[in-house]
Amino acid sequence: MDYRRLGNSGTIVTAWCLGTMTFGAEADEATSFALMDAYAKAGGNFLDTADVYSAGVSEEIIGRWLKARPTEAKQMVIATKGRFAMGDGPNDLGLSRRHLREALDASLARLGVEHVDLYQMHAWDALTPIEETLRFLDDAVRDGKISYYGFSNYLGWHVAKAVPIARAQGYAAPVTLQPHYNLLVRDIEFEIVPACLDAGMGLMPWSPLGGGWLSGKYKRNSDPTGATRLGENPNRGQEAYGPRNSDERTWRIIEAVERVAKGRGISMAEVALAWVAARPAVTSVILGARTVEQLQQNMKADALKLTPDEMAGLSDASAPPIGDYPYGPGGTNQRQRKMEGRR
Repeated sequence: MDYRRLGNSGTIVTAWCLGTMTFGAEADEATSFALMDAYAKAGGNFLDTADVYSAGVSEEIIGRWLKARPTEAKQMVIATKGRFAMGDGPNDLGLSRRHLREALDASLARLGVEHVDLYQMHAWDALTPIEETLRFLDDAVRDGKISYYGFSNYLGWHVAKAVPIARAQGYAAPVTLQPHYNLLVRDIEFEIVPACLDAGMGLMPWSPLGGGWLSGKYKRNSDPTGATRLGENPNRGQEAYGPRNSDERTWRIIEAVERVAKGRGISMAEVALAWVAARPAVTSVILGARTVEQLQQNMKADALKLTPDEMAGLSDASAPPIGDYPYGPGGTNQRQRKMEGRR
């Protein structure tokens, strides 16, 4: 597998991270073990989980696998997350020092380890001062409970606020951001990607296949059904993906992916995954799978390098709608400054 730095850290991870959200839910323990075995055998070294995945069961399954596979465990970079509710009390969620201390200790216990490589804040917490969260994370690094920390589902201004504070206070700085990112969902390129590039943070895209849409799973004029990362109906909740089935942009993107796939004689999933992996700042793409066969098929994208023309064609077909301001000409023209006639 292709190896990359974990953000701006010195730790090396594979370009494909095994996501474990399905462990303990759609994937029972035997299937979860088989997925991790296949991933490790293929050379993968990066596992991503969270305390809320199956209410802690995902972490427990990973912990038992790590104990049963000491050789593979030694090579694995482990990432987990904290932030969402793990109880009914008012302090059983959020990014306060109190909750994160309890959440991290509980995650370590479920995983059966003394530290994790990457601890991620699962989402922004508007109630907790960012200074409190950053101080806890720096303490966790100093205490040896975590090697690095990162964010998930943060906005560009969240990153731009947190990083300077961490640096000014002499705290460890974040190394990664885990966003929703694929050919269908590209709005992070307006502010979030530039903020991460400026901070030297690596991206870990989740849902790189758009809930199955980019694999060619769904057809025009058919009602999509089945489970996805965001719920049971891939067309559900226009808040998640928008009205995919009636959106011409969706089918324009799918057709562009299909053209490249047919021209190469490969799957559409490989094409969509290769596009994400080649985008600026991307450290590792999170692959979710329900079967070993599905995982092995998707990991074939590691060997695929799209040509500049293929990348441009896919990017043009999937370009998100842009108004005149602030991301269109009305804004970009104002922000330009060129040295005319000078080198």
